[in-house]
Amino acid sequence: MQEILSVSELTASIKKHLESRFLTIYVKGEISNFKEQASGHLYFTLKDQESQISAVLFRGNAHTLKRLPKNGDQVIVQGEISVYAPRGSYQIIIRKLDYLGLGELLMQLQALKDKLEKRGWFCSSRKKVLPKFPRTIGVVTSPTGSVIQDILHVLNRRFAGFHVILNPVKVQGDGAASEIAQAIEQFNRYALADVLIVGRGGGSLEDLWAFNEEQVAAAIFNSKIPVISAVGHETDFSIADFVADVRAPTPSAAAEIAMLETSHHLHQLTQTRSRLKAVMLTELQHTRKQLDHFKRHPSIASPLSLIEPHLQRIDDLRSDLQLCIQRHLQERRMQLAAVQKQANALKPINQILGLKQKLTVLAKTMSTTLLQQYATRKKLFNEVALRKSLEQRMKDQIGQRKQRFIQLISHLKGIDPKNLLLKGYCILFHEKKDSVILSTQELNSEDKVRLQLHDGKVHLTVNGLTHDI
Repeated sequence: MQEILSVSELTASIKKHLESRFLTIYVKGEISNFKEQASGHLYFTLKDQESQISAVLFRGNAHTLKRLPKNGDQVIVQGEISVYAPRGSYQIIIRKLDYLGLGELLMQLQALKDKLEKRGWFCSSRKKVLPKFPRTIGVVTSPTGSVIQDILHVLNRRFAGFHVILNPVKVQGDGAASEIAQAIEQFNRYALADVLIVGRGGGSLEDLWAFNEEQVAAAIFNSKIPVISAVGHETDFSIADFVADVRAPTPSAAAEIAMLETSHHLHQLTQTRSRLKAVMLTELQHTRKQLDHFKRHPSIASPLSLIEPHLQRIDDLRSDLQLCIQRHLQERRMQLAAVQKQANALKPINQILGLKQKLTVLAKTMSTTLLQQYATRKKLFNEVALRKSLEQRMKDQIGQRKQRFIQLISHLKGIDPKNLLLKGYCILFHEKKDSVILSTQELNSEDKVRLQLHDGKVHLTVNGLTHDI
């Protein structure tokens, strides 16, 4: 028997299947029948040229709208399908509403976000660590906006000795994305900074769109210098925020983040100085007490009692030192007298004369030996005989090469096809293909052929074929 359902059961079944099938949907249409209830909930109809559907935007999601929609607005909504059981009608529960121009930008933004996320550009493992003590901060923003003034104000108020380089760019409008990407690349090409702050003040999605361009994201991703993104207000998010190494909610916060480690160390140094000061004061007080105690000691009150034993010791040391010096001088005098006797016995002038005589004899011996060797070498060297020997060897080599060349010419003539034709042979060619015929299998009756003889060509037509097996 066919199951009979109540209206509630049927509606519940439709609700279950419909809502589970369409979890999150995006719908484009025109608003009509707009109503704002006192509860803050918004009810209206989405329609196009042929169809319409009811929609509701509850107060919890409506508070994010920058303005209330009105009849005739073209919008893109995100939500889910729901069945309203009391009326038995289906409707869209809207979680997010964007006006059509803005909605298209949001769709482009989401598509680019998904694309770059798949590439791994948002992965936290590839994000660079900010330098602890940056000496130079690079800023990519408008020179006339409030961003650079906020950054300088924070740095001047909280830090000293910093160095800021501004690369001025357009932050919205045509060409803004290209200028931003080029500025980041220039900072990297010339290694001008230790950390970069890239951003602008708040604005609409259209105003912030330059920071949602892929070329800006690529420049941030490829930057060797760590990048802090400070685009818009704290609630604004851009593609640059996701790709950057650190996202700052505001430009002022970006300046504080860039110098965070420095600020932390300055705070630590301040605390350390306070602790050192307290320790030094305590130690100074303790030392003063010790000094007062020493002043009252008898040895300090009469210092001569401490010095007198040392004065006597000094006198003893002086006497010992004088005796030691006298003995040392006596030993040196005796050594000097012995050296003088040896020097007189050696007399360098006599040694020089002996060496001169030895050099004279050695020079004569070397001269005689060289003359003898020269005469012997001269006898052995015969220039005419050597020239004749070289000429004969060259003639032998030329003769061998000439004989080899003649043999090669003879061999080449022997294998020259033209010489074979002189012996009564001929070559058969296809007239059309202009290729050599090697077998009767390549010929058919009435084929045009060409016969090559040693003194000319003969054009023939095939009348009959005989295949030898």
